[in-house]
Amino acid sequence: MRIRLASIFVDDQDKAQRFYTDVLGFVTKMDIPMGGVKWLTVVSPEDPDGVQLVLEPNSNPAALAYQQAIFEQNIPATAFEVSDIHREYERLTQLGVVFTKAPTKAGDVTLAVLNDTCGNLIQLYQMA
Repeated sequence: MRIRLASIFVDDQDKAQRFYTDVLGFVTKMDIPMGGVKWLTVVSPEDPDGVQLVLEPNSNPAALAYQQAIFEQNIPATAFEVSDIHREYERLTQLGVVFTKAPTKAGDVTLAVLNDTCGNLIQLYQMA
Protein backbone atom coordinates (compact mmCIF):
# COMPACT_ATOMS: atom_id res chain seq x y z
CA MET A 1 0.00 0.00 0.00
CA ARG A 2 1.27 3.49 -0.85
CA ILE A 3 -0.01 7.02 -0.99
CA ARG A 4 -0.36 8.31 -4.56
CA LEU A 5 -2.95 11.08 -4.12
CA ALA A 6 -3.60 13.63 -1.41
CA SER A 7 -6.34 16.25 -1.72
CA ILE A 8 -6.98 19.78 -0.58
CA PHE A 9 -10.14 21.75 -1.21
CA VAL A 10 -9.87 24.96 -3.22
CA ASP A 11 -12.39 27.68 -3.98
CA ASP A 12 -11.28 28.12 -7.61
CA GLN A 13 -9.36 25.44 -9.51
CA ASP A 14 -7.87 27.78 -12.12
CA LYS A 15 -6.65 30.22 -9.47
CA ALA A 16 -5.29 27.31 -7.43
CA GLN A 17 -3.48 25.88 -10.45
CA ARG A 18 -1.79 29.22 -11.08
CA PHE A 19 -0.79 29.63 -7.42
CA TYR A 20 0.52 26.09 -6.97
CA THR A 21 2.48 26.13 -10.25
CA ASP A 22 3.50 29.75 -10.90
CA VAL A 23 4.13 30.70 -7.27
CA LEU A 24 4.94 27.55 -5.30
CA GLY A 25 6.69 25.86 -8.22
CA PHE A 26 4.75 22.62 -8.56
CA VAL A 27 4.05 21.13 -12.00
CA THR A 28 0.61 20.23 -13.36
CA LYS A 29 0.38 16.45 -13.70
CA MET A 30 -3.27 16.01 -14.69
CA ASP A 31 -5.76 18.57 -15.99
CA ILE A 32 -8.83 16.70 -17.24
CA PRO A 33 -12.13 18.56 -17.79
CA MET A 34 -15.08 16.87 -16.06
CA GLY A 35 -18.13 19.03 -16.70
CA GLY A 36 -17.83 22.27 -14.76
CA VAL A 37 -14.79 21.08 -12.80
CA LYS A 38 -11.51 19.32 -13.54
CA TRP A 39 -9.51 16.38 -12.29
CA LEU A 40 -6.55 18.59 -11.46
CA THR A 41 -3.33 17.43 -9.83
CA VAL A 42 0.11 18.93 -9.27
CA VAL A 43 3.40 17.29 -8.34
CA SER A 44 6.80 18.34 -7.15
CA PRO A 45 9.24 18.88 -10.03
CA GLU A 46 11.75 17.06 -7.81
CA ASP A 47 9.54 13.93 -7.87
CA PRO A 48 7.28 14.05 -10.96
CA ASP A 49 6.15 10.45 -10.45
CA GLY A 50 5.58 10.93 -6.72
CA VAL A 51 2.50 11.86 -4.72
CA GLN A 52 0.00 14.01 -6.62
CA LEU A 53 -1.81 16.81 -4.84
CA VAL A 54 -5.44 16.96 -6.01
CA LEU A 55 -6.79 20.51 -6.17
CA GLU A 56 -10.35 19.51 -5.32
CA PRO A 57 -13.26 21.93 -5.77
CA ASN A 58 -14.94 22.85 -2.48
CA SER A 59 -18.41 22.90 -4.08
CA ASN A 60 -19.74 20.25 -1.69
CA PRO A 61 -21.23 22.09 1.34
CA ALA A 62 -19.48 19.71 3.75
CA ALA A 63 -16.13 20.37 2.04
CA LEU A 64 -16.66 24.12 2.19
CA ALA A 65 -17.65 24.01 5.87
CA TYR A 66 -14.58 21.89 6.71
CA GLN A 67 -12.25 24.15 4.73
CA GLN A 68 -13.62 27.31 6.33
CA ALA A 69 -13.56 25.86 9.85
CA ILE A 70 -9.92 24.77 9.79
CA PHE A 71 -8.88 28.04 8.14
CA GLU A 72 -10.64 30.06 10.86
CA GLN A 73 -8.89 27.95 13.51
CA ASN A 74 -5.49 28.62 11.86
CA ILE A 75 -5.00 24.94 11.05
CA PRO A 76 -2.96 24.24 7.91
CA ALA A 77 -4.71 22.05 5.33
CA THR A 78 -1.43 20.32 4.51
CA ALA A 79 2.33 20.68 4.85
CA PHE A 80 5.20 20.74 2.37
CA GLU A 81 8.81 20.01 3.24
CA VAL A 82 11.46 22.44 2.02
CA SER A 83 15.24 22.20 2.18
CA ASP A 84 15.84 25.84 3.18
CA ILE A 85 12.82 27.44 4.82
CA HIS A 86 14.38 30.89 5.16
CA ARG A 87 15.27 31.04 1.46
CA GLU A 88 11.78 29.78 0.51
CA TYR A 89 10.15 32.31 2.85
CA GLU A 90 12.13 35.16 1.22
CA ARG A 91 11.39 33.92 -2.32
CA LEU A 92 7.66 33.59 -1.68
CA THR A 93 7.43 36.87 0.22
CA GLN A 94 9.00 38.63 -2.78
CA LEU A 95 6.29 37.04 -4.96
CA GLY A 96 3.61 38.58 -2.72
CA VAL A 97 2.68 35.46 -0.73
CA VAL A 98 1.14 36.31 2.64
CA PHE A 99 2.48 34.36 5.59
CA THR A 100 0.49 34.03 8.80
CA LYS A 101 3.56 32.67 10.58
CA ALA A 102 7.16 33.53 9.73
CA PRO A 103 9.79 30.77 10.04
CA THR A 104 9.70 29.62 13.64
CA LYS A 105 11.84 26.97 15.30
CA ALA A 106 9.83 24.28 17.11
CA GLY A 107 12.15 21.60 18.44
CA ASP A 108 13.76 19.73 15.54
CA VAL A 109 11.71 21.52 12.91
CA THR A 110 11.38 25.07 11.61
CA LEU A 111 7.98 25.91 10.21
CA ALA A 112 6.12 28.72 8.51
CA VAL A 113 2.49 29.07 7.43
CA LEU A 114 1.21 30.77 4.28
CA ASN A 115 -2.18 31.62 2.79
CA ASP A 116 -2.65 29.91 -0.59
CA THR A 117 -5.34 32.46 -1.69
CA CYS A 118 -7.71 29.53 -2.37
CA GLY A 119 -9.10 29.10 1.14
CA ASN A 120 -6.23 27.24 2.80
CA LEU A 121 -3.33 27.75 5.13
CA ILE A 122 -0.29 25.73 4.07
CA GLN A 123 2.55 24.85 6.40
CA LEU A 124 6.12 24.76 5.13
CA TYR A 125 8.64 22.94 7.26
CA GLN A 126 12.33 22.13 7.35
CA MET A 127 13.75 19.34 9.49
CA ALA A 128 16.87 20.14 11.52
